[in-house]
Amino acid sequence: MSHTKHQHSFQAEVAQLLHLVTHSLYSNKEIFLRELVSNASDACDKLRFEALNQPELYEGQSELQVRLAFDQAASTLTITDNGIGMSAQEAIEHLGTIAKSGTKDFMSRLNSDQKANASEQGQLIGQFGVGFYSGFIVADKITVESRRAGLPADQGVRWSSAGAGDFEVETIERSARGTSVILHLRSDAEEFLNAWKLKQIIGKYSDHISLPILMEQEQWQDSEKEGEPGAMVKTGEWETVNKASALWTRPKKDITPEQYQEFYKAISHDHDNPLAWSHNRVEGNTEYTQLLYVPAKAPFDLWNRDKKAGVKLYVKRVFIMDDAEALMPQYLRFVKGVIDSSDLPLNVSRELLQESRDVRLIRDGSVKRVLSMLEDLAKHDKHETGEGADGVTDLVSDEDKAKEGKYRQFYAEFGAVLKEGLGEDFANRERIARLLRFASTSSDQTSVSLEQYKARMKAGQEAIYYITADSLAAAKNSPQLEIFKKKGIEVLLMTDRVDEWALGYLQDFDGTPLQSVAKGAVDLGQLQDEAEKKAAEEVAEQFKPLLAQLKEALKDKAEDVRATTRLVDSPACLVVQEHGMSQQLARLLKQAGQSAPESKPVLEVNPGHPLVQKLDGSVHFHDLAHILFDQALLAEGGLPQDPAAYVRRVNALLV
Repeated sequence: MSHTKHQHSFQAEVAQLLHLVTHSLYSNKEIFLRELVSNASDACDKLRFEALNQPELYEGQSELQVRLAFDQAASTLTITDNGIGMSAQEAIEHLGTIAKSGTKDFMSRLNSDQKANASEQGQLIGQFGVGFYSGFIVADKITVESRRAGLPADQGVRWSSAGAGDFEVETIERSARGTSVILHLRSDAEEFLNAWKLKQIIGKYSDHISLPILMEQEQWQDSEKEGEPGAMVKTGEWETVNKASALWTRPKKDITPEQYQEFYKAISHDHDNPLAWSHNRVEGNTEYTQLLYVPAKAPFDLWNRDKKAGVKLYVKRVFIMDDAEALMPQYLRFVKGVIDSSDLPLNVSRELLQESRDVRLIRDGSVKRVLSMLEDLAKHDKHETGEGADGVTDLVSDEDKAKEGKYRQFYAEFGAVLKEGLGEDFANRERIARLLRFASTSSDQTSVSLEQYKARMKAGQEAIYYITADSLAAAKNSPQLEIFKKKGIEVLLMTDRVDEWALGYLQDFDGTPLQSVAKGAVDLGQLQDEAEKKAAEEVAEQFKPLLAQLKEALKDKAEDVRATTRLVDSPACLVVQEHGMSQQLARLLKQAGQSAPESKPVLEVNPGHPLVQKLDGSVHFHDLAHILFDQALLAEGGLPQDPAAYVRRVNALLV
């Protein structure tokens, strides 16, 4: 058998990454152990899964474990697992390239201003699936010896690299399946050649791992030579240094908040503590345990709907798959956690997950649990002042105080994604609607709920009014709000790209219709007195000839031209018909490269405005009509079809 060594170059991104790892990430060195133990655990999970159909892969040894060993004389730390292992080709592919599409984003994040915060960069490593390379934080050389389960002993592989531009691969004899990662520690990392230090790190980061993590026992031995200090000596016995029972299977009362937080960090590769979590065992038609987390910050790829997202699925504590998207809808793609089912078959596939009745029940139960968590956070946001609704100071517990402000934090990060649920989750639409928050003409903060809006509606008000726009400033200054401001009617200001689409699915809230102020003719119902209505009708009648003239001049741009009562200070505005697509949504679709149905807006004019009155009999009627239309378009964030023509017309009138 040949033992030829082959030299390979790292993929460009890996070489760049290794340079950054070895030169930047020093503030939180110990994360390397978390990442390598996590990888070892994953390798065992993979073997367990593959062995469901091929039990011979166990090679007669089905007890899976991770072992840590250190050699002070050689300055090496070795992490060994008896999991799936790697063939020579897999070692080249897995250890020499980064397959993640997010790599470039990772590199830019690592290269950016965050250099100042190296610990944050360190946390990014696992998030992008490049945890193995974190070994170079402490090692100037890494050797990996491995054999894939099922391959003969003479097809082992040794991979080694000093973390520069290349790595070496050779075939070796290896009787044990699985992988050993041997770190040749740098002189400034010798603190990790200490059993107490290693146990402390395992306890902090990897206690939740359900496999036993073993270390060789040590005991104190006095020196035989007079006057020389004693030392810790290895006994040859191995001991388990983690709890080795899956965290979610333990009783809640036995788990500390810190353990829940560390478990979250391990499964999500997030460096922040989660905002909230929920741990439950569900019994009934289908039995399962759920441990679900709401993160504190949105990931960089939150808006990539193609990215696999979801929770980890276990069946009877056997890891089945990451990102089981069938267990969590797209609009809750930010939720992390574990679901462990007692009823699903161990050989469940992604296809089977789509069709299984048990999976539907688990998904429904998990969605309800996440919404309950959010409702609990939202409820505690009201405790800011410590006063109840009746003005009497409430006694607020420490637990309640800890939740204050958390819902606002959640909503700032994930509110726009939650809104997608209005269109995706019919069964929970009402609950989702209650969780939404908006800015309004009464508050620039995104803090107004539909419930609060309804509670302060004016007597006689029959609809919840809202406007969508690209920005808060554009929404606040829209001409369409003028009559509402004049009458002191609150209007919700919606500036998320998803708002227009999502609200298409929410016709009413608690029986009160939602009405866009940019759609249809404005009808304030009982909020307009009879005298106002009569005066408006008389003006509209009087303006009929001028409106007909305007309609003819703008027939290529406007579907209709009509007098309106909605304007106070502005000469004109654009609206669409009651069930038409708004200009805002049409613009968003075009920006996204999608086709929007061609529809012309309605031009509404303010008969009392001097510019509109000036139109009557003007020699510049045609130019003024087009300027009026284009200005109305500009006021709502659009652009004239022919900007040069608009400028020419304005200039001609200015001379």
